[in-house]
Amino acid sequence: MTFSIPFVLAQAAAGAQGGNPILTFLPIIVLFGVFYFLMIRPQMKRQKELRTMLSALAKGDEVVTNGGIAGRIDEVGETFISVEIATNVVVKVQKGSVSQVLPKGSLKSV
Repeated sequence: MTFSIPFVLAQAAAGAQGGNPILTFLPIIVLFGVFYFLMIRPQMKRQKELRTMLSALAKGDEVVTNGGIAGRIDEVGETFISVEIATNVVVKVQKGSVSQVLPKGSLKSV
């Protein structure tokens, strides 16, 4: 298989011509925009809500942990909270393990 020099030069010249660089990167820019609005932005919003909820924890709040333990907050520390899960049964858990705050009186109905 032999190629003539003009054929190889013609292919090199055709490959050297570039299109508009903005059009070349446009799909990447659009893909980043889609990822931002569908994945990154909602996750940042959830993290902000979680931080707000954890900073607002106070004694007497009824909470559920990630492990499914429901109880009333007995003591709030810097990184740990004491949760009373039954009469005179208090466990110490990390603040970050609280998954939700229940409305007042929810534990009496359980």
